[in-house]
Amino acid sequence: MNTASPHILVVDDDPALRELLSAYLSENEFQVTAVATGAEMNAVLQDSVIDLVVLDLRLGGEDGMQLARGLRDTSELPVIIVTGKQDEADRVMGLEIAADDYVTKPFSNREMLARIRAVLRRYQARSEVASPGRSSKRRAYRFAGWELNLLARRLTSPEGQRVELSNGEFNLLLALCEQPQRVLSRDQLLELSRLHGAEVYDRSIDVQILRLRRKIEVDASAPKMIRTERGAGYVFEPQVQVLH
Repeated sequence: MNTASPHILVVDDDPALRELLSAYLSENEFQVTAVATGAEMNAVLQDSVIDLVVLDLRLGGEDGMQLARGLRDTSELPVIIVTGKQDEADRVMGLEIAADDYVTKPFSNREMLARIRAVLRRYQARSEVASPGRSSKRRAYRFAGWELNLLARRLTSPEGQRVELSNGEFNLLLALCEQPQRVLSRDQLLELSRLHGAEVYDRSIDVQILRLRRKIEVDASAPKMIRTERGAGYVFEPQVQVLH
């Protein structure tokens, strides 16, 4: 699946529900990971860029409310909580800790899909009006089907393959993602990508750009994403989505 597809993490201890919901969301162009426990949830969050968590508050032997509170305390990740039909207190508490929505069991896959799409639309709109500049809370950038995971320092291709980057290439791509559609001089890229050292000079940026193009461009000799602005520097052309 294309890594530009939103990645949904389903946390529920009912294996049948996990399987059915995962299949339905996958059919509707989502990437889905489904787990049964809080420990598995945290492991996925450490390794992958998740766009939204669907969390059942009634996990066997675990306090789902505490897991939801932990998610809210440590991230801005959208959360939809799942509760039982009679669990009004859980719904109230979930909304009080700023869960983005709730769904009661039993629910239809179509209803869950609609709620997921609505929450993601709200978060995308919020991201688009966020103030520019570097933020430690940013988790990833997506562009043209690619995904740059800031926590894992990992680049994933549109085909889902990991692409190895040197430290310099990663920092340069990060700088480009932070300033898309802007002409950046070599000096600015040196500063933004922190490519400093006794033997570093402005032409080293050209070498790093060439190496990066070979990894992300369809044709590095005719680049479409990292464009040269003659006499001025470089422009990163794709639209970039920010994930907080």
